[in-house]
Amino acid sequence: MAIGVLALLGFQLVDSAFIARLGTAPLAAQSFTFPLSFLIIGIQVGLGIAIAALISRALGAGEEARARRLGSLVLLTGAGAIALLALLLWAIQGPVFTALGADAATRELIRGYWAPQLLAVWLGAALYFGYSLFRAHGDTRLPGKMMVVTSLVNLVLDPLLIFGLGPWSGLGLPGAAWATVIAFGVGLVVLGRRLRRTDWLTREGLAAELRVSLRPFLGIAGPAMVSQLMPPLAAMLAITVVASLGEASVAAWGLASRLETLSLMVVLAMTMSLPPWLGRCYGAGDWAQVHRLMRLALRVIVIWQLGLGLVMALAAPWVALALSGNPEVRDDLAMLIRFLLPSYAALGVCMIVVSAGNALGWPLRAMLMSAARLFLFYLPCLGLGAWLAGLPGLAAGAAVGNLLAGLAAWRVLRRTLATPRRRAREEPCPVGAGRRQA
Repeated sequence: MAIGVLALLGFQLVDSAFIARLGTAPLAAQSFTFPLSFLIIGIQVGLGIAIAALISRALGAGEEARARRLGSLVLLTGAGAIALLALLLWAIQGPVFTALGADAATRELIRGYWAPQLLAVWLGAALYFGYSLFRAHGDTRLPGKMMVVTSLVNLVLDPLLIFGLGPWSGLGLPGAAWATVIAFGVGLVVLGRRLRRTDWLTREGLAAELRVSLRPFLGIAGPAMVSQLMPPLAAMLAITVVASLGEASVAAWGLASRLETLSLMVVLAMTMSLPPWLGRCYGAGDWAQVHRLMRLALRVIVIWQLGLGLVMALAAPWVALALSGNPEVRDDLAMLIRFLLPSYAALGVCMIVVSAGNALGWPLRAMLMSAARLFLFYLPCLGLGAWLAGLPGLAAGAAVGNLLAGLAAWRVLRRTLATPRRRAREEPCPVGAGRRQA
């Protein structure tokens, strides 16, 4: 999964790097779309978290027929829900991007890019639901391989569609989105062929399963989606602060956001691969294994992210040079890298704790931890830093917010896992084994 996430996020960073060659204005236009793209991704991840948790718990309890019904339901309803959201975001794009601080010229650039980008996000959501189904059944190899394949397709198509070839001048900014559309389309074809070879789906009993599972599903998906929607909301608020510092700062912030997700590849891989394992342990009542898994995960995250962050901070000028040709954007990006990358060790701890909470039947605690990270620690520190010292203060404030969030999440995890059986009774698992354990 780490290899797959690296490939997937790498091609997103490649998108931004190619677009940066078009100029500061197209890069800033793309940066304004990130919060809304993350909004859709947040909803799809929330749905994926819920379905992976319920399917893994059902499998842990030996309820294979129920797992097949749940898998079929999420593929059908998830794709429909994301399609409706994408249509809504297309309809309200004008007032939304105006509220985010985009001027008339930037909104005109966004208009040609936004429709294919929404299509790409919807196709990516459908792929993600398929990946969630494979992960719930313990197969992380195929999702990882498909992330690599789609990334390579996108990497090949990006320069061709953005800049063109020979006499063809290319599509410019929209070309990046169309490259992603084609790459995700290829991934869906391959994934669909593989799903037909499994017995993980069914057409029987879906209506009855929907009535039975809707409440427990929403009990996990609701808080999980709220948790996932809070980062896009925080990103919208953050970019309004960054926009007050100038177009170059917005462009640098957009590149730093891409670099952030890429640098968190191991954390993101764990948030995908760890919850199904934890869910099976939860369904079987194996709390000793839960403790071992969490200790190992946290050690890996802290050591990896801290080491990577320090290396990236030292190499910040060269990394910024590789990502942007604009000297002003390059200097701002190097400053953001120095402050933010080392702080992702603490951010990773918080992300793992939230992911574990959703898998282990504590979705409300996970949601509150996400809210505290963003609105109690991250945004206040970021805003205060920008007010006091401009972009350097903003970068330092964001780093301090990540550190405080990581420390708080670690304390919450220690207190929660100290009494796992009492916590499980407070928020019981909706599947049979969970009820037996409680």
